Amino acid sequence: MNKQLIIFNPSIEDGGVEKNLFLTANHLSENGMKVILISADFKKRKEFNKNIDFIYPKKINFENSGRYKKYFFCLILLIKEIVLRKNVLIFSFQANIYSLIVSKILGKKIIVRLNTAPIGWDHNLLKSQIYKFFINKADGIIVNSKIFKNKVKKKYNVKSICILNPFDFEKIKSLSSIKVKNYFAKNSLKIINVGRLTKQKDQISLLKSVNLIKHIVNFNLVIIGKGVEYKSLKKFIDVKKLNNSVKLLGYKKNPFPYIKQADIFILSSRYEGSPNVLVEAMFLGKSIISTDCQTGPKEILANGKYGDLFKVGDFNQLSKILIKYKKNSFKKRNRNVLNNFNKETNCKKYFDYINKFI
Repeated sequence: MNKQLIIFNPSIEDGGVEKNLFLTANHLSENGMKVILISADFKKRKEFNKNIDFIYPKKINFENSGRYKKYFFCLILLIKEIVLRKNVLIFSFQANIYSLIVSKILGKKIIVRLNTAPIGWDHNLLKSQIYKFFINKADGIIVNSKIFKNKVKKKYNVKSICILNPFDFEKIKSLSSIKVKNYFAKNSLKIINVGRLTKQKDQISLLKSVNLIKHIVNFNLVIIGKGVEYKSLKKFIDVKKLNNSVKLLGYKKNPFPYIKQADIFILSSRYEGSPNVLVEAMFLGKSIISTDCQTGPKEILANGKYGDLFKVGDFNQLSKILIKYKKNSFKKRNRNVLNNFNKETNCKKYFDYINKFI
């Protein structure tokens, strides 16, 4: 195997995409692929196999930098590595259009992994046509749900392969056993949400829903995450006098002990790719309530069989579902569905697919 694999992920953050990146990159390296990772976030080096060649922009301060600064300097490194190494295959986890342009100009094959449903970034006709033009230049496309696959086929007329996200369930189990402060009252309905505090994750609709039931249901809601919407969420909590029932805990590197304490996990997102946190909450035995957003929740929850689905942004519908839960009408959980997300099975699918291009 002479060809080397360059994984391009300029901004390694703290979400589900990154968990998939760690598991996939390490599996590829451990199974004989020569892996080079290009990223601006060298602090994440410890998450990767020591045999992975981690290349990053040296002497550049990225503290408090946005993604585009990281994209720019990492694209320079990508060009450099393609020229120096020559016999390489590119695997883009992020900034797909930019890496596609560079790869095609330099005559290299590239596989791209799409992480978010088109509705999340395709907001106008011009942008759609530009994206369609470039995404059709990819040599391979990976998506993480069957519905996602159908969406990109219909919208951009491209073929893709669906590989479900891999999960290290043993690690999740171990991390969930760590003791943390309990923010849930003993006899309350214990609700949790985990995600970046952004418009996409739409925690404001979640807050509006619990505000409607505050005189009907004794509940505690814990929201884990950081982001630009913190101030507006905190203001809503203060104005509606929800401080005794709702806690914003900020970012937690290990959210699993908090999820384990809860009764219900709620995903309030406006759009997703395939949300890891739903699978993680299911594994920890939680009842699930989720928006029926594009593209993952309906598929993971078997069209509502293993959790309740509500319309995106419909906080009235969500409040009615929560009132039902007051009566302990918890959805049955089928843990067999978790077999679809087996780490070894899905990482091997990545290996086999990438190996076709090598």
